Amino acid sequence: MKKLLMSLIALSLAVVLAACGGDDEGSDDKQDKGDNENGQASQQQDMPKPDLKNIPDVVAKVNGEEIKKQEFKSMYQSNFQQMAMQSQLTGQKLDQDKMKKQIADLMVNNELLIQEANNRDYSASDKDVDEKLNDMVKQFGMESKDKMLSNFEEQGMKEKEVVSQVKTQVKVDKLVAEESGGIEPTEKEIKEAYDQWKKQQQQAQKNDKDDKDGENKEEDKEIASFDEKKSELKQAIKNQKQQQELQTIVEKLRKDADVTVNL
Repeated sequence: MKKLLMSLIALSLAVVLAACGGDDEGSDDKQDKGDNENGQASQQQDMPKPDLKNIPDVVAKVNGEEIKKQEFKSMYQSNFQQMAMQSQLTGQKLDQDKMKKQIADLMVNNELLIQEANNRDYSASDKDVDEKLNDMVKQFGMESKDKMLSNFEEQGMKEKEVVSQVKTQVKVDKLVAEESGGIEPTEKEIKEAYDQWKKQQQQAQKNDKDDKDGENKEEDKEIASFDEKKSELKQAIKNQKQQQELQTIVEKLRKDADVTVNL
């Protein structure tokens, strides 16, 4: 389970899901509700299984550093169910060959970021690590840091390994900050994001009223205020900015890197 905490992989999974699920736009919105309900049982039965046959012992090499079969399989299996469910929701067949290449590519990019962060000799203090762990507690919706570490241990990751990975993540964060000049969202960006989200909520309530015309109607749920949504929106914008910056950095690193992918 080496390096599973790294941000490029975490932030890029949505891209993989979209790429492997097909290109048919609007299929979710236009799908007939009756067909969807009637097809739920058969969809559950047709849930694909991960195909990990013929994976090479060394999936990729990055400047001499190997990404090995077991590491790749762990990453693939740990995210397969989410990808399969996304594929069913879009109504598109899951392209596992494409998914394997996408996952391998993300792991290569991740390794490049780690190598570059280590080359720049960044430090990760105990305070940095503790702040990052607390951020993860919020991100994962855990009760406490101890509870989160306990869950990691149940998955085979001891606290020492988690802390080691978090230190690496802190260094990568410093790399991104140095390259980008900072990715903290401005108040204006957060307010614009809230206004857009609020319009979507209002439209959703309007659509729901139209669907229930003539039926017993429930009271509209109160839309959260800006202050209530601010923290969540700030993190979402920050994640988006980080993903963009990570991709820019990776593109630069790959130009001079010695990379071989064996899938």
